[in-house]
Amino acid sequence: MPSEKKISSASDCISFMQAGCELKKVRPNSRIYNRFFTLDPDLQALRWEPSKKDLDKAKLDISAIKEIRLGKNTETFRNNGLADQISEDCALSVIHGENYESLDLVANSADVANIWVSGLRYLVSRSKQPLDLMESSHNTPRFAWLKTVFEAADVDGNGIMLEDTSVELIKKLNPTLKESKIRLKFKEIQKSKEKLTTRVTKEEFCEAFSELCTRPEVYFLLVQISKNKEYLDANDLMLFLEAEQGVTHITEEMCLDIIRRYELSQEGRLKGFLAIDGFTQYLLSPECDIFDPEHKKIVQDMTQPLSHYYINASHNTYLIEDQLRGPADINGYVRALKMSCRSIELDVCDGPDNEPIICNRNNMTSPLAFRNVIEVINKLAFFASEYPLILCLGNHCSVQQQKVMAQHMRRIFGNKLYTEAPLSSEVYLPSPEKLKMKIIVKGKKLPCDQDILEGEVTDEDEEAEISRRLSEDFSREPKLIWLCKELSDLVSLCKSVQYKDFETSMKAQNYWEMCSFSEAEASRIANEYPEDFVNYNKKFLSRVYPSAMRIDSSNLNPQDFWNCGCQIVAMNYQTPGPMMDLHTGWFLQNGGCGYVLRPSVMRDEVSYFSANTKGIVPGVSPQVLHVKIISGQNFPKPKGACAKGDVIDPYVCIEIHGIPADCTEQRTKTVQQNSDNPIFDESFEFQINLPELAMIRFVVLDDDYIGDEFIGQYTVPLECLQPGYRHIPLRSFVGDIMEHVTLFVHIAITNRSGGGKAQKRSLSVRIGKKAREYTMLRNTGLKTVDDIFKLAVHPLREATDMRENMQNAMVSVKELCGLPPIASLKQCILTLSSRLVSSDNTPSVTLCMKDAFPYLEPLGTMPDVQKKVLAAYDLMIQESRVLIETADITHDKIVQCQKAGMEFHEELHNLGTKEGLKGRKLSKAIESFAWNITVLKGQGDLLKNAKNEALENMKQIQLACLSCGLSKTGSGHADAKSKRCLEAIQEKDTGDENGRL
Repeated sequence: MPSEKKISSASDCISFMQAGCELKKVRPNSRIYNRFFTLDPDLQALRWEPSKKDLDKAKLDISAIKEIRLGKNTETFRNNGLADQISEDCALSVIHGENYESLDLVANSADVANIWVSGLRYLVSRSKQPLDLMESSHNTPRFAWLKTVFEAADVDGNGIMLEDTSVELIKKLNPTLKESKIRLKFKEIQKSKEKLTTRVTKEEFCEAFSELCTRPEVYFLLVQISKNKEYLDANDLMLFLEAEQGVTHITEEMCLDIIRRYELSQEGRLKGFLAIDGFTQYLLSPECDIFDPEHKKIVQDMTQPLSHYYINASHNTYLIEDQLRGPADINGYVRALKMSCRSIELDVCDGPDNEPIICNRNNMTSPLAFRNVIEVINKLAFFASEYPLILCLGNHCSVQQQKVMAQHMRRIFGNKLYTEAPLSSEVYLPSPEKLKMKIIVKGKKLPCDQDILEGEVTDEDEEAEISRRLSEDFSREPKLIWLCKELSDLVSLCKSVQYKDFETSMKAQNYWEMCSFSEAEASRIANEYPEDFVNYNKKFLSRVYPSAMRIDSSNLNPQDFWNCGCQIVAMNYQTPGPMMDLHTGWFLQNGGCGYVLRPSVMRDEVSYFSANTKGIVPGVSPQVLHVKIISGQNFPKPKGACAKGDVIDPYVCIEIHGIPADCTEQRTKTVQQNSDNPIFDESFEFQINLPELAMIRFVVLDDDYIGDEFIGQYTVPLECLQPGYRHIPLRSFVGDIMEHVTLFVHIAITNRSGGGKAQKRSLSVRIGKKAREYTMLRNTGLKTVDDIFKLAVHPLREATDMRENMQNAMVSVKELCGLPPIASLKQCILTLSSRLVSSDNTPSVTLCMKDAFPYLEPLGTMPDVQKKVLAAYDLMIQESRVLIETADITHDKIVQCQKAGMEFHEELHNLGTKEGLKGRKLSKAIESFAWNITVLKGQGDLLKNAKNEALENMKQIQLACLSCGLSKTGSGHADAKSKRCLEAIQEKDTGDENGRL
């Protein structure tokens, strides 16, 4: 069967449109009609039928078209009652006439919508030139390059080549293609020409390569950003990187360097343009990876107490199989340490010849000599990270062999071993920075006040926990073990103690003592006392280990415990799967050093956070994650699939992991029988209430499976996502990157109410003042404290109004420019300039700087449509100005209230008692106080960020206006003035750093 012909050039789009297809026509009155649309043979008009109008009126001249928009970006779509049922990716609008009227259409698939948009844009941009499209597709830079490739391989110079040689040549140019597919394409071409010979001509080679190697979704993108050329020049690439990919400080020279590195044709490299094949290579390169390279370095503050970080931790590190039958294996330690694990486990028992051993106590075969394990740990301790390594010691040895353990550790680790006594004057653990290159032993310790050589201590190891749980008598005392002083002295910062309850811990626990929690116990506490668990973990380290009932060594969900602030959640590294994917993905951030700083709302001494929160976190601005799954590349058959052919029916699941309010998943439709380049073209939106704790997991599955359905996955923290068009390198079930297997996506992150930077885009949800949600302060019941907080109510409302007004004004400008809410302001100015600059390049407006703010002034009369856009633009500048000029005063008021409130922090108990509050009422008052402080700090930070964002926007708008020719032409004085104003904006941005915004 001939394979489906893919779109690989403008002429393919034109041919498709001339053949015509059914599109739905959308009217403002919520009516939708099915109409058959065609392009005239002479390419001069668009027609549709049936129509009540006569034939001459049911048409639209190409010359009348102003813009073609993809997506639901007109008043008609926004106001249509059925708009929610229309896919964003299937909608398109043709804007025509002097009043910018819209013809709003819906295609049956995103692919068809893309063909009409690309074809029409091409016709509009070419309408002033004679069209000879069928001929021109053979005169493109790509064909010139392919001809030189063919001629270099055609050693005889006959202009024909053996099919085998041609297949090899295409395989060399595109290693991901299957040989059978290339041969089938040649057979198709030859059959269509009714040829008997299998020799391949230059034209056939070029045709086969173009059809096999053009990804339509990349072609449509190229045409869109090149303004309908079939290649990108340095200027196109610069705008793409700035406006779409969120890259800052890009120069023309950097773009030319990208072109030189990725363009395949010599002509393109010399002339400075990127054709489809070079652009595809660039998009697939590490430079367009979804993971932000900034996070491949250490980017977080490493000077905070150890308890303020999540720590990469392994459970039963010595196992590489399950905990029931698996033998101990040294490779367990090698693997964990090479993966930046910073907390490893050693279960030590008595061995022969007075040498301690490490073994699985369910399977005593092939034990490891303790000394050998310590030597391996010493060698690899800081191989992947220089931050402290915690050794969790499970001590089941006699006193005699404990002494041998201590000797081995002192001799082998030497001065890496951290044995300094903790200072009682301190309140928190030292920082990872202070403990660099140190090995910390976690274990039991003899009482410091008794000068004894050995003594009894309680044993809280995991087996003891299991036997207690399995026995009928839950209150049975923990067993006692003998501990020698030499081993006890090695424990300093991580002394193991028994957890009783939070009240006891907060009163009696020292900061250098830590508790281990079984999965079941930690789950119970997380459900019953989520706020207390977070507060406990601000100061103390807690370790959570998997249930002993997991005899297959399956993994717990680490996110459940990270949400409560638990730092050390121990994972069975030997067991791959979704939980290990989350764990591995999470610790990719912060340079993969094994330490990740927790969100400030979980660290600040006075702050309120509950892991069970069902909605907005106080003081944190919710974000909206926009994900478009565009296509997949080279999906393999699921590993465990059996008894089925080579074809697969892939679909993509997008999972969001984080606090319970953020956890959700959505999936794309299934693409039937396509593993090479399935096109999904589906968009999704997710509200994320606590972005710092959120992760996104992309999973590709097979809908037509027998046995296994898993194809590949990739898990990444939300904070590490790069915006724009990105390829995701998929990982196998065991976590290895699969060569050439990718998912092509578009990512944008915006705040909830609209607006945002070029790299932080927005969701179109304009919230009017009446429906606006203000974060409310809570009543503590303590009059003096509540009087202070009342002073903050008005400034908090002002701060919210300023932020929301600016965001709403930005959304209005985007809507009137016909852009989706996730567009950047740079894209707005580009769109505006195309409307405001006439065909002879004279602008109808000019950039006018007033007090360093970029206003646009009309030059002469303007149509109503343009006036409306300029009015919205003026409002946006005005709202931004209000925010920039008054944010400092409002911020100061909020900070003053926060400081005044904090002065009562130490006195809360006494004040409560005086007011007659006790028990639950007193706890509630303290909780409300923490909530209010969190809101004040968070809202102050949000206002500060909004001001910085507004300043950045003003700079971006001015730069965009200058590059689009909207500044006064021919006036060097005006340009110099604009540059001075830009410097003024930058000074505003950086100046006055002593405590103000």
